[in-house]
Amino acid sequence: MSEAREAVLARIRDALGRTPDATPPAVPHAYRTRSDVAPGSPEALDLLVDRLEDYKARVHRCAAADLPATLAALLADAGSVVVPPGLPGDWLAGLLAGPDVHTDAPGARLSNADLDGAGAVLTGARVAIAETGTIVLDGEPDQGRRAITLVPDRHVCVVTAAQVVATVPEAIAVLGAHPTRPLTWIAGPSATSDIELQRVEGVHGPRTLDVVLVR
Repeated sequence: MSEAREAVLARIRDALGRTPDATPPAVPHAYRTRSDVAPGSPEALDLLVDRLEDYKARVHRCAAADLPATLAALLADAGSVVVPPGLPGDWLAGLLAGPDVHTDAPGARLSNADLDGAGAVLTGARVAIAETGTIVLDGEPDQGRRAITLVPDRHVCVVTAAQVVATVPEAIAVLGAHPTRPLTWIAGPSATSDIELQRVEGVHGPRTLDVVLVR
């Protein structure tokens, strides 16, 4: 450590009235850890849909039995679809006569050019937060590596009712079960207003986000 840096840190410690070995004071956290809205409840689902649509995501509700047909209809004009290696096989049942399906597997990863040329990517999710309209992926086999959901221009993401919680702390508790997994937080299609406050979509990720909410 340089003398200059040590001098600066010493002055900061002196100003705070602390010694180098002192325990930092505890910071009280009074935020809510849970909500009155139960996970997976109709209220949670309605709130999530409201937030997602406000972010210009397209939401499609369906029953579990109708999921393959719903996905087939959504992806009929995609041309080609990228999927992670652990996607449930029955999700793809309706795609057999539709677009070309390309699996991005650990030993056979698709190139960036392949991902860029894909019509869409289809994944699952880890958890969804109703109050913020946020979907979180954590790299599980049904979600795949981050690149497959960032490069293609369209992301079709399946979220089950059981995965919907009301608040961020509730989602953090779910994600905390696997703290080392890479997280991707999605709040609507990728968009920016950095240039002249004009909204431009598809800059840092998919231009179109389709969320299939399975009851």
